[in-house]
Amino acid sequence: MIVLNGGSSSGKSSIARTLQEILPGIWLTFGVDTFIDALPAGGDSPRAGITFEQDGTITFSAEHRALERSWYTGLSAMARAGAHLILDEVLLSGRAGQERLRTAFSDMELIWVGVRCDPDVAASREAGRLDRVEGMARQQALSVHAGVVYDVEVEVDTTHNSTEGCARDIARQLWLEAFAC
Repeated sequence: MIVLNGGSSSGKSSIARTLQEILPGIWLTFGVDTFIDALPAGGDSPRAGITFEQDGTITFSAEHRALERSWYTGLSAMARAGAHLILDEVLLSGRAGQERLRTAFSDMELIWVGVRCDPDVAASREAGRLDRVEGMARQQALSVHAGVVYDVEVEVDTTHNSTEGCARDIARQLWLEAFAC
């Protein structure tokens, strides 16, 4: 299982889609946007348990966190049954978010990839998207990486590199590691 972690508008979803096309086998991609879309009103209802603040800060209710654990339990079952998964995540709490995922997928190998993008570039991309709260991309660009340890050593930065090029670099690194043994 591959976990792509990066802020809003960093290019994770595009990288995930490209990885689906270039990695051997069939890979499914799921992530925070898939989960949010499944919530009441696509996450915009108070019943979704998400609060989007004016400055881009996002907070979650205890009920939302419990449902998120159920989501990860379901994805973990899919992976255990043999599905290849790419998770497109925004670890708002950095290392604590990584630990939540490690706990949910404790019996399987996770390959951690940090997707970086300059805060100004991410904010510019965000401005062109109607489904984003202004300020999220700038706030998340650096904070989602705080304390997170990554496995892929290549520079995955979409500031000046295409998402396709980043995906190819990730695939190349994974291939090299798979055959290094």
